Amino acid sequence: MEPSIPPTPQLLPGTQDEGGALRRALAGLGWAGQGLAVPCRSWVGGGMSQEQSPSPAPQGHQLCRPPPRDQQARAAPAWAPPPLRLWSFKSPLITQGAWPGLLPSCHAPRPRPSPLALKAQARTVEGGNGVCDVPSPRAADTGSVEMLLLRPVARGLGALRGAPRWPAVAWGSHSRTCTAWPPSRAHGTWCTGSSSRRRTAVAVGALLGLGAGLAYGNHRRQAAEAEQGAPYPVFTRQEVGRHRSLAERVWVTYGSEVFDITDFVELHPGGQSKILLAAGGALEPFWAMYGVHRQEHVLSLLQGYKVGELSPEEPSLPSPQDPYSGDPPRHPALRVNSLKPFNAEPPAELLGENYLTPNQLFFTRNHLPVPAMDPASYQLQVEGPGGRTLALSLSELQSRFPKHEVTATLQCAGNRRAEMNRVRPVKGLEWGVAAISTARWGGARLRDVLLYAGYEEEPQAGQRHVCFEGLDRDLSGAAYGASIPYSRALAHGAEVLLAYEMNGEALPRDHGYPVRVVVPGVVGARQVKWLGRVSVSPEESPSHWQRNDYKGFSPAVDWDTVDFDAAPAIQELPIQSAITEPTPGTAVPPGQLTVKGYAWSGGGRGVVRVDVSLDGGRTWHVAELAGEEQPLDRAWAWRLWQLTAPVPPGSVQLDIVCKAVDASYNVQPDTVAPIWNLRGVLSNAWHRVRVTVAEE
Repeated sequence: MEPSIPPTPQLLPGTQDEGGALRRALAGLGWAGQGLAVPCRSWVGGGMSQEQSPSPAPQGHQLCRPPPRDQQARAAPAWAPPPLRLWSFKSPLITQGAWPGLLPSCHAPRPRPSPLALKAQARTVEGGNGVCDVPSPRAADTGSVEMLLLRPVARGLGALRGAPRWPAVAWGSHSRTCTAWPPSRAHGTWCTGSSSRRRTAVAVGALLGLGAGLAYGNHRRQAAEAEQGAPYPVFTRQEVGRHRSLAERVWVTYGSEVFDITDFVELHPGGQSKILLAAGGALEPFWAMYGVHRQEHVLSLLQGYKVGELSPEEPSLPSPQDPYSGDPPRHPALRVNSLKPFNAEPPAELLGENYLTPNQLFFTRNHLPVPAMDPASYQLQVEGPGGRTLALSLSELQSRFPKHEVTATLQCAGNRRAEMNRVRPVKGLEWGVAAISTARWGGARLRDVLLYAGYEEEPQAGQRHVCFEGLDRDLSGAAYGASIPYSRALAHGAEVLLAYEMNGEALPRDHGYPVRVVVPGVVGARQVKWLGRVSVSPEESPSHWQRNDYKGFSPAVDWDTVDFDAAPAIQELPIQSAITEPTPGTAVPPGQLTVKGYAWSGGGRGVVRVDVSLDGGRTWHVAELAGEEQPLDRAWAWRLWQLTAPVPPGSVQLDIVCKAVDASYNVQPDTVAPIWNLRGVLSNAWHRVRVTVAEE
């Protein structure tokens, strides 16, 4: 009769695989993965129940459920003992809370996050590692050192004492005749073997269990001490400074701590070049520039790379000067998405009040600190053909070239990103519906300036892109940059400006004073502010914001599979509309309801219609368009719209929806999910606002 083999054990909820640490402890004794095979037990009602024969098991040790009764007696094919391996050393005494605090309730160990997990955590800007909802074993209250030592000993010896025949079975000395368990045990069968060999096995197993327990307890004690403040190695700044490259390892400091971030360099959302600027030095000057880093989840991520402490004899670094201290004052009505750099949008209900957005309420999108510019010393560098450079002061730009004016809407690529973020988390600022504004711009045509510099209307060999470089720079000296196709820059009807006026006034500092680029019909990211240099190149701008940002991807692409080189940079934007009044969650009176909003399409495609529904899209009304009427092929500015319609009788809630149609009969998609992308750009689904109807 062959021994009865239960099904593969199942991990009980509330158990934890600590096999990795236990195997390392055994390895310290020279017991490298070879050892006693111990069957799983389950704890039922405070006593031992079905004992299960050894069978191949996952690495580590597990607490297992007994098999169903109908499977306990089921015959199995001929069976041979598995390769000797360490398996279940989990004691019911421990797992059932006899020593509270020693075993946190968690379904999996808390290893150091994998590179992919770190990448997702860094780029989705989400806290936590999602592994367990309790502190890690190091962070848990692990009790005294004595308990740490006793825990594995009791686990090993208790298991051996409860199953004197297990070692014999594990070592292959079982007989081929099976007998029933004594009445004091739970139901089941087991194979008997030599008593002397069994006693020897028990003794050897007990010694191994004691040795492993001591080693494992020492491992846990060291881990607990490390968490409770065991000293890290101490380094000087000079020693940290030797680690400035991937070959030498990349070390940085933050406060008084030292971190080896080599493994994170390739995962940095801003690219390797940016993070390597801090190699061998302090993070503080760079984090002062990019305030988004000073968040709890970023600091938690950094702690995983800690390797030491700075010597207390090292003098403290002076606090870095706030690079944003010179930023201009802003209107208090703006809704701020980030302070450093400053990014804000006006309240939606104010956005639709004026066809031309007041300068102080125009949405602000900054990537770096606002540069302080002296108009008297300002010079625009225009690189001409043959290596010649044309330098133009502000007064020369104003006097040498005819002033041209155009009314144009600027929209951030991330406008309405918040709606995408509700579908799945995305990376970027949480823009609402107001990262869009309209102004009357005045300045010199880019076409006129390029022709004056010596370029031809038709591009010559190697003339494919016009690149712009701003005067706003990071600590490395890298400027914000972007580019547009040469054909658009030189087209007479494109009306691309080197603007120095906004709504009849000099450009405000937040909006590019003294000169900025205005490219009607194109995404705001290409309309470089504080313009310092213009050049013509066979390649698009090498700027990070041109090559590795502001691009659209399939919903199937995530941060582990994204290839920014595979997608073109966003230029023209798709058809867009949104509701500005009423705002979500407000109570509207019964009777007549007025709905307001805006509509706009990129590329100069005029808006021909806006449809509005009060019942989620079942029935529709056509809104009335307002604002400047521009040619349908050069409609650079939005159309404001309005609808007044009766509230359906008996309604307690309204689901207001709008969608726009442009001159090419492009229409907005009805839902967000199919256009979701990891950067949250190009969000232009039907806009929905839910309101309640007040009682009469």
